[in-house]
Amino acid sequence: MAETTFHGIDEVKAAVGRHLGYSEWVDVTQDQVDLFADATGDHQWIHVDPERAAAESPFGGPIAHGYLTLSLTNLFLPQVVDVQDVSLGVNRGTGKVRFPSPVPVGSRLRAGVELVAADDVEKDGVAVGVDTTMLITVEREGSDKPVCVVESLSRYMA
Repeated sequence: MAETTFHGIDEVKAAVGRHLGYSEWVDVTQDQVDLFADATGDHQWIHVDPERAAAESPFGGPIAHGYLTLSLTNLFLPQVVDVQDVSLGVNRGTGKVRFPSPVPVGSRLRAGVELVAADDVEKDGVAVGVDTTMLITVEREGSDKPVCVVESLSRYMA
């Protein structure tokens, strides 16, 4: 169940500027990293060779791909936000994406979400939906620095 539930577009628009909550913690495993490497073709040793990464990496072991961390926002966002009483909601993409610090394999991650914008979608001069920008900040347990910060863009139609 999401931490924040909105009933309709007006409630979404009224929440601009609010922090909406946090997701559950999730463990990042070597198996996840390996599967992501297989799915994307990115088999760089810093991700998939634990022995070499332990010996040669400045991080002391393997790290998750930045895009794996980004993809976890699709898991985190629905844990934080649920928009009900709309006909549909679609992912429109992202704005700025940053990876301020690495994610060592074995890390625990969660995301906090802030609604930073909600702009009317109009058809023939009538509001029929809302485009949102949610700032998702993925944090690593035990670290003061986020591991991913992304502007997530969604559209909800009345």
